[in-house]
Amino acid sequence: MNTEITLEQPQHFEVVEKLTAEAFGPGRFTRSAFRLRENVPHEPDLSFVVHVGDQLVGSVKLTRIKIGNAEALLLGPLVVAQSHKNSGIGKLMMETSVAAAQKTEFGAILLVGDLPYYQRFGFEKVERGNILLPGPADPDRILICPLQSTLTDNFCGLAERHP
Repeated sequence: MNTEITLEQPQHFEVVEKLTAEAFGPGRFTRSAFRLRENVPHEPDLSFVVHVGDQLVGSVKLTRIKIGNAEALLLGPLVVAQSHKNSGIGKLMMETSVAAAQKTEFGAILLVGDLPYYQRFGFEKVERGNILLPGPADPDRILICPLQSTLTDNFCGLAERHP
């Protein structure tokens, strides 16, 4: 089947929401990353969906945030339909998302996730206490991907919604 990745469009909203609910359940609303995205539109030029044939099977979004005084992006949610897990769709979305973000003025992408998976896309563990999230998050799962340089020292402090 033909696999195609495109920018997310308004008509994708319902399917993406359904995939997200299936992947993360109702507990997603209490997560720190959700709190950073709550009532903030994602970046339309940096949010993608994947179709296999005529079926939407994956989504990844980037949302503008601030970490201390520095502008950054928050990745997520990254979702893949259960029927297409372990098929390379997540990898395709991550590669596309990071490559698109590297062409922007943002300095880094932040996410809460598993280092063994995200490390291959340029993410590294944030030093404990350097970046604080607006809610509970395992400090060992707070990851950052520098986009403009290898220096992530500028990204310290509270991560918050971009004004």
